[in-house]
Amino acid sequence: MQSSHATSAVSAAFDEANLVAYAGLVPVMRLAERCGLARLTADKVKLRGANNGAGAAADAKVTSIVAGMAAGADSIDDLDVLRHGAMPLLFAGIRAPSTLGTFLRSFTHGHALQLHAVHRQFLAALAANTPLLPSAGEKAFIDVDSTHKRVYGRTKQGGEYGRFKGIRTLHPLLATICTPTSRPVIATVRMRRGKAADSRGAPKLVSEALATAREAGCTGLRILRADSQFYNAGVIAACRRAGARFSLTTGMNPSIKRAIAAIDDTAWQQITYPTAVPDPESGELISDAEVAEIPAYTAFAGRKKADRVTARLIVRRVRDLAKPNTIGEQGELFPAWRYHPFFTDNPAPTLQAEREHRHHAVVEQVIADSKNSALAHLPSGHFHANAAWLTLWAMAYNLLRATGALTSAFHAKATTATLRAHLVHVPARIARSARRLTLHLPQRWPWQHAWTRLFDTVHPPPEAARRH
Repeated sequence: MQSSHATSAVSAAFDEANLVAYAGLVPVMRLAERCGLARLTADKVKLRGANNGAGAAADAKVTSIVAGMAAGADSIDDLDVLRHGAMPLLFAGIRAPSTLGTFLRSFTHGHALQLHAVHRQFLAALAANTPLLPSAGEKAFIDVDSTHKRVYGRTKQGGEYGRFKGIRTLHPLLATICTPTSRPVIATVRMRRGKAADSRGAPKLVSEALATAREAGCTGLRILRADSQFYNAGVIAACRRAGARFSLTTGMNPSIKRAIAAIDDTAWQQITYPTAVPDPESGELISDAEVAEIPAYTAFAGRKKADRVTARLIVRRVRDLAKPNTIGEQGELFPAWRYHPFFTDNPAPTLQAEREHRHHAVVEQVIADSKNSALAHLPSGHFHANAAWLTLWAMAYNLLRATGALTSAFHAKATTATLRAHLVHVPARIARSARRLTLHLPQRWPWQHAWTRLFDTVHPPPEAARRH
């Protein structure tokens, strides 16, 4: 492909008042309205006492930030993308970035909890109005994980040296919900200081995530999955109180080592992966392993009786490829293995339970997505402003997932970057006639039919609207 005109024959001018760059926000924000985002915010977020009127019109400010994030904004200044061309004709109440920044900086811990309540009910409404979590009434997985986000400067509140030497971070904790046939959505999030322990606050977050999952329609079997940082009695107790199951990586402590050593060699079952998977320790691709189970292992045996838990210990082992099979001309005397145990009360057969536990890695997709979108930056020096930004990103993420679920089977599992490229970043020219607006979209847009299906679903044609 090459330019079709000489440079002297081409000019450019930013002077068209009837164009918009993000016509896809029309159906996306219509879906948010149908699910009550503005109403929930007005009911629950009360920034009383905020200076300069920062707490006024919280609903307009929250929806402005969510819309900007859905369009790809990853900083407060980027939210100005909402104020170009004919956007004010399509949306009322768009706020300037300076106003939105003042609003975020007015948040306290209590206000952040109010925003969590909005997020929780908004997710339940999205799940009720879209096929966001298919088969949620049968089985759902709640995955808990933490991540670090690098920040710069000593004035960034909460930015501290933690896991990564010499790097200041903030340390978000998140929980996601998925079913065997859906991509994950975000149940709840928490912003924490950079040096906070991975499991700090985990039992409370687990309780909230499990309750949110039930509100979102996950009324069947719920299984909490997490890494070894969350293998503690408090997390398991939270699962038991909520009537949920657990599947937790344990790590290798002395008790676990003794239990694994006692497994008979004939108890190991061979498994072969359909595609090679990375080893969690070495990163090497492996295509087969062996699995065994200890049906009744008692965890936390050194603690008081109320904290002890007896359940299944399932162990996966793979050959340790870092150790050579031969030394000189002598063959190996015995194979060297690496063991990956997890503790669970999942009622599924051993190999299925192992496969479902390994699928916990799906939460990493959400973390990667966050750092490629609104969490590319934590834009404020104020800790609670960044905590609010984190929760607003979770709302925007869930809104785009629901948008994809309404659009097509492909978009239901597409990444949010793909959803933006196909459905949101669609230019349009606005035409007005007889008190009606018409969006003129690009001819032969590759995803025209998917976009039209979405638009007609959440924004029915005038004839259908009149019939209702």
